[in-house]
Amino acid sequence: MPTHELYAKDSGDPVWQVPASGAARFSWEYDDGRDRLLALYQKGKDKQWDGQKRIDWALEVDPCDALGTPDEAMTLYGTPYWAKMTDRDKGELRKHYASWQFSQFLHGEQGAMVCAARIVESVPDLDAKLYSATQTMDEARHAEVYARFLHEKIGMLYPINDDLRSLLGDTLRDSRWDMPYLGMQVLIEGLALAAFGMIRDTTDKPLPKQILAYVMQDEARHVAFGRMALRDYYKQLSDAELREREEFVIEGCYLMRDRLRGVEVLENFGIPKAEAETYSEQSEFLHLFRQLLFSRIVPCVKDIGLWGKRLQQAYVDMGVFDMGNSNLDLLMAQDEEIAEKLDAERFAAEEKQRVAEVEEMIEKGTS
Repeated sequence: MPTHELYAKDSGDPVWQVPASGAARFSWEYDDGRDRLLALYQKGKDKQWDGQKRIDWALEVDPCDALGTPDEAMTLYGTPYWAKMTDRDKGELRKHYASWQFSQFLHGEQGAMVCAARIVESVPDLDAKLYSATQTMDEARHAEVYARFLHEKIGMLYPINDDLRSLLGDTLRDSRWDMPYLGMQVLIEGLALAAFGMIRDTTDKPLPKQILAYVMQDEARHVAFGRMALRDYYKQLSDAELREREEFVIEGCYLMRDRLRGVEVLENFGIPKAEAETYSEQSEFLHLFRQLLFSRIVPCVKDIGLWGKRLQQAYVDMGVFDMGNSNLDLLMAQDEEIAEKLDAERFAAEEKQRVAEVEEMIEKGTS
């Protein structure tokens, strides 16, 4: 079925054109490169995987309970609207929320693919071009698996959220070569990683758990790439240039925080926008979710050298300043380990099943 027929709301023009500016840069130095970045490039090549084969698409998914979301996590829980809902209504609401969440993941991954391709084009260093070429393929794979999950398992999509669209547009329209790194690798990817991790660690549904674990294994490398490249470059910038980047981060963080409310879903259930925004702001679960979502962004921003007073104050206002002390390397290592462990468990079980089938056939043949 064509995607436009699955959208829960009108997605508008099927093609979004963002005017691009900036130079395409070539490097004629083919032997030089940063050892850490070249090692990450090698890892990016080694860790390529096929979304058709690594993920068990035969697993069943109930669209009305795709993620096993508890009642307490639903924005409408405890409101008069919730009290009037039947079990069928609540299942439909869960379907819409899962569709909305994974649709934003999908749109973000397409944006990441475009930004990674822009980095290949615009970054001056060949080692960074090489790695971002592997990332472009990673992001294409992520878009592929999220699109398949939404088409085949949920049967519904949502258009791109206005705040995500705004940040993507600002990132792509900026002519400075480091801005796709900052907007995508640090802000959008950092927030997505935390969102993926919360669902991965709380869902009891095997298919979305697989998808998120394997995507996060890739994304951990992407954020590491952004940290390496920007940390080196930002040491060379003036205070004025650093403040410009910090202003971009502040605006982007507020946009990312606001995109998480899912107001579009509540509007689809007949709730006026202003009322939907109020319910979202009052949600204790959403408040906690927002704080945890910045666990990947704040320490990364601090690590790359953007930590002026105005930026720190913005994080205080958002209630996420203390996230700057999070151990980003430990979080990334855990993402890698979880994906490897999931592979080991899955394929060990499959191998055991194959051995049992072979033994059964031998026994039948002998008898």
